[in-house]
This record gives sequence, C-alpha cells and structure tokens, in this order.
Amino acid sequence: MTERLSTSSPAGITGAATGDRLPPARLAYDRHTWKEVAHLLANFPASLIGFTYVVTMLAVGVGLTVTVIGLPLLAAGLLGARQLGKLERARARALLGVRVDEPSRLPWRSGDGFFAQLWMSLKDPVGWRTVLYDFIRLPWGILTFVITLTSLFVLWPVLPFIARGLANADRAMVRGLLSPSDELERRIAELESDRGVVVDTAAADLRRIERDLHDGAQARLVNLAMGLGLAKEKLLEDPDAAAAMVDEAHGEVKLALQELRDLARGIHPAVLTDRGLDAALSSVASRCTVPVKVTVDLAERPAAAIEGIAYFTVSELLQNISKHSGAKSASVEVWRSSDRLLIQVGDDGRGGARLDGGTGMKGLADRLTAVDGLFVVDSPEGGPTAVTAELPWRDRENAEKASRASATR
Repeated sequence: MTERLSTSSPAGITGAATGDRLPPARLAYDRHTWKEVAHLLANFPASLIGFTYVVTMLAVGVGLTVTVIGLPLLAAGLLGARQLGKLERARARALLGVRVDEPSRLPWRSGDGFFAQLWMSLKDPVGWRTVLYDFIRLPWGILTFVITLTSLFVLWPVLPFIARGLANADRAMVRGLLSPSDELERRIAELESDRGVVVDTAAADLRRIERDLHDGAQARLVNLAMGLGLAKEKLLEDPDAAAAMVDEAHGEVKLALQELRDLARGIHPAVLTDRGLDAALSSVASRCTVPVKVTVDLAERPAAAIEGIAYFTVSELLQNISKHSGAKSASVEVWRSSDRLLIQVGDDGRGGARLDGGTGMKGLADRLTAVDGLFVVDSPEGGPTAVTAELPWRDRENAEKASRASATR
C-alpha cells in the first residue's frame, strides 16, 4: 500500500510573491542598482504620461456623462487604463524584478448586450485601481527623479541605498495597486483558461459516443434488420435456411446488446449511480489485469459530478496499469480530507509515467484542473508509481437541490 501524500497546494500564493528576492543593498554598483536607478529616472516621464491620460479621461468621460457618449468614453478610458497598468507591470518586471500576475480579462460573453458590457467595464476594479495608481504617481515620479538625479552627482557613495529604498516603495505600489484584486480573481482567470479544455473534452466525448454508435451497435442492427428481412423471404420456400438466419440474427442481437451495455457503462455506469464509488471502483478493479486492492473511506457520497470524475479518473489509471506498468499489484485509495476528495492510485511496476508520456495523463490532469482539482504523478524510473488526484468536495444533497431548483426555473 502506498503512503498517502499531502498534495494541497498553497492557494494563497500568487506570482507577486515569487522572483522578487534581491541581494541586500551595499556600497557597490551592480546590475540591480543600475536597473533601479533606470526605473527611478524613468518614473517622471512614465508618471507624467499616466497622470495626463487619467485626468483627461476623467474630465472628458465624467463631464460628458449627461450625454449618450459620456459613459462609453469613460468605459473605453478604463480599458485604456488597463493597458497602462500592463505596461507598468512590464517595466517593474524588467527593472525591479517584481513578478505580478496579470489580472483576468473582463468576463464578457458573446450573448452579453451593449449595456451589460458597458456596465461591466464601468465597474472594473482593475481599471479603477490603475487610474488611482497613475493619479498619485506624478508627485512621486517627480520626487524620485529629482532625488535619484541629485544622488548621481552629489550623494554618489550612498546611491545604492537610496535607490534600493525608493525602488522598494515602487515595488509596494505595484504590488498593492497593479496586482490582481485577490485570490478569487486569480482563480477566475485560471478557470476561464480551463473552460476551453472542458468544452474540447466534452466535444471529443460526444464524437467518441457517436463513432461507437455508428460503427458498432448501429451497424450491427442494420445487418440484423437485413438478415431478418432475408429470413422472412425464405420462411416459406426454405424453412431450414430461414431458421439458420434467425439463429444468426439472435446472436447479432446479443452482441448489439453487449455493445450498448459497454457504451452505457462508458457514459455512466449503473453501479456508480446505485451503489456509489466503493462498489463502482471494486467493479472496475476486477477487470484490471493486475490484482488491485481498493479502499474507499467515505462517510457520505459526494456530488454526482465529482463522483463521476473520480470514477473515470481511477478507471483510466487502472487501464494504464494494465497496459503499460508491468506491475504485479496495484492499489486504489479514496478518502475525504476537509473539503477535498483525494484519490491515490499506486502500482509496483516499472515506473517512468509522465504527464507528457502519451498515456492520457495530460488529459486527466487537464480535466481535473478544469474543475479546480489537482493531479500529481510520482513515478521514478524503476517504480513504484503513485498518482494522486484531488477534487473539490461537494455535498450530494446540496448539489441535487441546486439541480432541481435550476430545472424549475
């Protein structure tokens, strides 16, 4: 049995907290010092451009709000302010080493009307915080420009300390006003990018089901109908031949039913709906070519959607073990930790499994990431392999209530 791993990610950490460590300031003129000096000298022209833009934007936009073009102009100005913020983040990244995540885009949808998009732009917190940043930067830009320029000629020996102190204040402003609003906004950006993965996966699954129906059960039923038609024609003139044809058709019916059962199991197995993960995973483990020990430690069942994702994740991992691992034994563990459902599938095979190894691991990782999950592969060459999946826990009862409420709207 593999040891359970702790895979909880530090959700509160963003890009703003990485890549900012600098050597301590000292009486030396290294590349960090010169980058900080360049940033401080560029503060004046950059802040002058930003201040001029936001003052003009506010004066024109607010002044014309009594007309039909005022609010659209203000909204366009806020979109422009977003671009100024992007340039400032790039300047801070290049010269100050500040790594700040880009804020998420405005969540416009194709079906949104003009006024919905207008209102969304007007209440954009990223745009307004960039306006505030550019508005208060002019006096600071003038001050840092004058102090840095003076220090270059008058206070040369202590310039590194002065540059570091002023640059640290700039770093604080960038992180405080130009970073994403909060962890929620960062997660929204990630989930928006993952939405395409969900759509593509669903489309691929529909194409697979259509192909299986067309090439499998549908083709078999067409042949069955043709065979029965021929048997009907021969029923009077050659009863023996007709009986043989009916027997053959009977066999085709059995095969068609089996294919439909297999297809239905691939969509959503009945045992999962009726009896939950423990029984469903035991069933899929019994079909694995490697002996599998299944341990499910759940006091209650999660939401049906989460349960289905967990089932198909384990099912695909066990298929990989059967085909690629060369293992003699495997294990499946499922348990709940706080508000997360954790799954660990391990084997004692040859190892070497990777997300880019062509065994479907990347697709599994994308699917779990798209629902705010986590997928970790630990598979050194020579084994053993431990794959840990983590899904958000959603109560089954609450999910069913929400589904019924949505259906009645």
